[in-house]
Amino acid sequence: IKRHVSDELRASPRRTMAELDEADEAELQRLVTAEQQKAQFTAQLHHFMELCWDKCVEKPGNRLDSLTENCLSSCVDRFIDTTLAITSWFAQIVQKGGQ
Repeated sequence: IKRHVSDELRASPRRTMAELDEADEAELQRLVTAEQQKAQFTAQLHHFMELCWDKCVEKPGNRLDSLTENCLSSCVDRFIDTTLAITSWFAQIVQKGGQ
C-alpha cells in the first residue's frame, strides 16, 4: 500500500526550531530569503505594470493601437534596462564586499 507524502509527514517526528542543526538552519534561511525575494519581485512587477498601464493605456478596448503598443514596449524596455543596471550595480557591490 502506497503512503501519501502527507501521511509520511504526520508519521515523522516534527522538530522545533531549537532542534535544528546549523545546516538545517542555513537551508531554512536560504529558503525564506528566496521566498522573500520572489515576493518582492512580484510586488515590484505589479507596481511596474500599473505604472506602464496608467502611462500608456488611455481607454481599454478589444485591441491596442500602435501608439499604445509602442508606449508599452518602451516602458517594458526601460524597466528591463533599469533592472539589469541595478542588478549589475548590486553584483559589483557584493563582489567588492567579498574581497
